[in-house]
Amino acid sequence: MSIIFQPLKIGSMEVKNRTVRSATYEGMADEIGAPTEPLMTMTEDLAKGEVGLVVPGFFYVSPEGKGTPHQSSIATDETIPSIKKMVDRVHDAGSKVCAQIVHCGRQTNPDWIGGQTPLGPSPVTFAPTGITPREMTLEDIHRVIDAFGQAALRAKKIGFDAVQLHSAHGYLLSAFNSGYTNRRTDEYGGSPEKRMRMVLEVYRKVRESVGPDYPVMIKLNSADYIEGGTTIDESKIIALRLAEEGMDAIEMSGGIVEGSKRSAWTGIKTEEEEAYYLPYAEEVKRLVGDRAKVIAVGGFKSPRVVERVLEEGRADFVALSRPLIREPFLVKTWKEGDMKRADCISCNLCLSEVMTGGRTRCHPLEKERAKLQKK
Repeated sequence: MSIIFQPLKIGSMEVKNRTVRSATYEGMADEIGAPTEPLMTMTEDLAKGEVGLVVPGFFYVSPEGKGTPHQSSIATDETIPSIKKMVDRVHDAGSKVCAQIVHCGRQTNPDWIGGQTPLGPSPVTFAPTGITPREMTLEDIHRVIDAFGQAALRAKKIGFDAVQLHSAHGYLLSAFNSGYTNRRTDEYGGSPEKRMRMVLEVYRKVRESVGPDYPVMIKLNSADYIEGGTTIDESKIIALRLAEEGMDAIEMSGGIVEGSKRSAWTGIKTEEEEAYYLPYAEEVKRLVGDRAKVIAVGGFKSPRVVERVLEEGRADFVALSRPLIREPFLVKTWKEGDMKRADCISCNLCLSEVMTGGRTRCHPLEKERAKLQKK
């Protein structure tokens, strides 16, 4: 059997194979942030498609932490019944499911958070909107830390098998880690050790809320690709500290909206171009060893590349996102013996409507289907 389909544990959770659906904004929640039928179907299809661990993205933990109009919410108990239906459908289809929780920080619009000024570690203008966030007070910081803890507890009560902290792509936890967005001079800013204090305290609050045996994961930026931003050397320090404190799995991603490279790279056409964040994941894996599982993400399309990464021990799991938007049953296809390369063309149009409130979808696939219908 291919190593792709060998089970492995993340903390106390056994995942049936080494594939993860990396959380992606779907834009399929209703006005209160509850999953709609299309979102439930999407996550269920991923499970039916044999993805080992499905990570829906991304649940905001407090009202001002909402980043897009149709983002999912775990900020209150109001959305629990709908979320539970989604979780149950994934379980019934045979996969594990993890809640990714986030505060979007400065990367939002006042129109989406009740007219409030977005929050950030420092008043550094968010270039895409031209909006300058309000620097968080210590009271704000402690309130948000508590909100992460409460959200994680809701996730556990709902029935999620794990929870993942979103500390990548410029969102609030990522922004605290970064010297580009965090220019504070108090205990939450300055040196890399002080900047990482926010994510460490969030992890500790989450761990306190869910208990020692519940799997807690994190999506971490390896590099921001902007002057003054997070570097891999800084990320390695954060990763090691989290692993030492009991973090169960670390997914190494990268890029922020304002950087020279985004989180998802375009134009990936060859196997050699795949796995673009793998070097960072590999460095972290060597550093943390068996203390935490490491998840590699970034441009994976070919089963041969996935197998090679896992067999060489460069990562414990491989996460896919864009290919599964186009082909939710891709992993099942591999399991049935067709080791085809994903059809995804890395155009990134699937996220082209995110900032205006649209939903994530594969535009090229929809165009192809429209042509066939005309015929």
